[in-house]
Amino acid sequence: MQSDTMKNLFLKSLRSKQVVFTITFVALFVTVMTLVIYEGNKKTVMLSVNGEQEEIRTHASTVSKLLAENEIEVSEYDIVTPSMDTSIKNGLEIRWEQSKEIAITVDEEEQTLWTTKRTVAEVLEEAGVEVTEYDEVSPALTAKLDEQNQITVDKAYEFMLVDGGEEFKHWSTLTTIGDFLEKANIELDELDRVEGNLDSQITPGSVVEIVRVDKETTTVEEEEKFTIETKSDKSLLKGREKIVQQGEKGIVSRDYEIVKENGKEVSRTLIAEKTIKEPKKQIVSVGTKVVVADAGNVSNTTVSRDDSAPTGGKEFYVTATAYTAGCNGCTGITATGINLKANPNLKVIAVDPRVIPLGSKVWVEGYGYAIAGDTGGAIKGNKIDLHMATKAEAYQFGRRQVKIKVMN
Repeated sequence: MQSDTMKNLFLKSLRSKQVVFTITFVALFVTVMTLVIYEGNKKTVMLSVNGEQEEIRTHASTVSKLLAENEIEVSEYDIVTPSMDTSIKNGLEIRWEQSKEIAITVDEEEQTLWTTKRTVAEVLEEAGVEVTEYDEVSPALTAKLDEQNQITVDKAYEFMLVDGGEEFKHWSTLTTIGDFLEKANIELDELDRVEGNLDSQITPGSVVEIVRVDKETTTVEEEEKFTIETKSDKSLLKGREKIVQQGEKGIVSRDYEIVKENGKEVSRTLIAEKTIKEPKKQIVSVGTKVVVADAGNVSNTTVSRDDSAPTGGKEFYVTATAYTAGCNGCTGITATGINLKANPNLKVIAVDPRVIPLGSKVWVEGYGYAIAGDTGGAIKGNKIDLHMATKAEAYQFGRRQVKIKVMN
């Protein structure tokens, strides 16, 4: 009896366990199936966040719900494609570009910009900031702004570089002359100089001038002028000169230190010299003999056109004018020492000594015999000036073409 009871209890317990197992299995099966169905209903999309892609399975019905589901807050400057209200479908590609506030400083003037661009060049282009190859941009144009939110642009300006006399256009940002020369790899030799202070600021339109200085030594042979020694000669008429000894130039070798700026000589300093040939002085005899005219032989108060021409002598034609010793500024003393004021009736003519030697006795057509005893500033070549006793006679004579004979 007791054995049957134990057997019944065991069977009853076994049935209870089977029921619990069945219930548990069914519940687990339902759960699994529910999960399978739930997961199976999810859609697969590709989400790109700031360039990084991730595959996501979701039950979200729209792009906006998907982003919210992934705790992505979208600002008004962000870019989401496709649009936020787009329905989710399998294989949909969603791109979210997060905007960033960037401060742009151009020549100390600042502006801010919300942008989704990631490189400096893209941000500046979006901001309408034009950049040339000479401008200085920090960070570099190719740099990414993932961790930076500041861009600085120093605009370059044009200035002129005059190097050794040649002009070159350059562009620079705020810099000193010294810094510019260093950056441009412009070397200065020991004697070269820069006009202005190296610490001076280069400004738009300014001129930076480099003077290239060269120093060299050269040797040249130069002529040395001879000296002229004069000696009085009583045998020569006053006003005549005679070279007794011809002068000869000497030769001197001279060493010069020459300084050139931009290729042009600015100074020449004699540093040594050596005489190669001594100069030979020229000796000139100067006449002191004074001609004393014989009033009896050459005086005639009237000028006659009927004087017959003498035989012999050197004959040629000249242009003749007339003058008096009493003219303004005249001393009355001729070049050969004749005092015409004291002897107003003497027949004396002014000549060019290269044509008619002073002291010569001459015959002049229409004037008669005279002495070539004077010179004049306007009496050059075949011209003569006849001395007259009065101004009236001089005016009356005027200017004529006459025949002349030089007798001695």
